[in-house]
Amino acid sequence: MKRTTLFLFLMMILSGISAQRTDKKLQAEINGLMQGFKGDIGIYVHDLKKNRTISINADTIFPTASMVKLTILTGIMQKLEKGELDYHQTITYKDSLLYEGVDILGSFKNNEKVDLSKVMMLMLTTSDNTASLWLQSLAGTGTRINELMDSLGLQYTRVNSRTPGRENNRSQYGWGQTTPREMATLVEKIVNKEVISPAASEKMLRLMGRNYWDEVAISQVPSDVFVASKNGAVNASRSEVLFVNGKNCRYVFCICTKNNQDTSWDSKNEAWTLTRKISKLLWEYYN
Repeated sequence: MKRTTLFLFLMMILSGISAQRTDKKLQAEINGLMQGFKGDIGIYVHDLKKNRTISINADTIFPTASMVKLTILTGIMQKLEKGELDYHQTITYKDSLLYEGVDILGSFKNNEKVDLSKVMMLMLTTSDNTASLWLQSLAGTGTRINELMDSLGLQYTRVNSRTPGRENNRSQYGWGQTTPREMATLVEKIVNKEVISPAASEKMLRLMGRNYWDEVAISQVPSDVFVASKNGAVNASRSEVLFVNGKNCRYVFCICTKNNQDTSWDSKNEAWTLTRKISKLLWEYYN
């Protein structure tokens, strides 16, 4: 009986994998756009309507930069689900939390009060690093967040910064690491209401739909279409993940880059330019 159950379980997995086909035409077009890119690039796309995928270096590990904030969000949502935190509770900012930069939260005075929900908004909408590191601590630190990622079947998506035992990973990848497939999978699980709980997933998706940084991949999607996203950027790495829910299409797209020769910060940056081209291609192709 046990062998029969195991056999049926394996068949279900294999049938699911086989049903997910590569869109060879679209993959060839994306490969064409990538030609000549001066850096390393990985892409994963899942057409949720037709269950077709694009996978180019999709299992290679890349720095997350600020995309790591989706993993922190997951940790906070679990705390909310357990009643260990409250979405509207007031928390107290301390100068010791400051992460030097141009963050909004970092301009607060010591002992100022702020709602947890607003700190979450700052992390996701403006990508505020001070807010994010505070929330990482409130979520139980990177150690707990990494356990959550592992429970979701994501074996490479990890928080490295301020996480004991991951110092070497931090030296190589920075704050966090992931693969295009895994980051897209995390977003897809949120879309499918499979992270923490259906209600928690719905909340996460709404929060992800308010991205201030909308001038790269999001800019190629019409403004009346719902997009949930998170992007990340450091000098030699620019990445973005998004879920697009249009009238005629539903897809998840993740692009990750590293070792980029172009480390400029203007809109013509090579990685950002390529991201816009691929995002435009996807929207037009699916519509």
